[in-house]
Amino acid sequence: VQLQASGGGLVQAGGSLRLSCAASGSIFSINAWNWYRQAPGKQRELVVGITSGGSSNYADSVKGRFTISRDNAKNTVYLQMNSLKPEDTAVYHCRAWDRRGNYWGRGTQVTVSS
Repeated sequence: VQLQASGGGLVQAGGSLRLSCAASGSIFSINAWNWYRQAPGKQRELVVGITSGGSSNYADSVKGRFTISRDNAKNTVYLQMNSLKPEDTAVYHCRAWDRRGNYWGRGTQVTVSS
């Protein structure tokens, strides 16, 4: 199973980015997705998760600015990030869960300039 994250880049504060993470390989129906981020010198942080039923739970730091969505047919999850702040700068990783376990993507860099 491979997870491929994409969509990162350099953006000015106040801007937007949309991250994608697609799962491929021998994967069962994905039950849940998570997005994490890790900034230099900081611990990895759970940004948001979404269940198979569509319920989501956001970190307080991104509530109202980030939106997670999923396309089950494509085994893909998205993270729409609006009103980006310099403190959102990090490597963003996706994580997928199916009935056998969980899988991590390699990450995509998001850099927000002030």
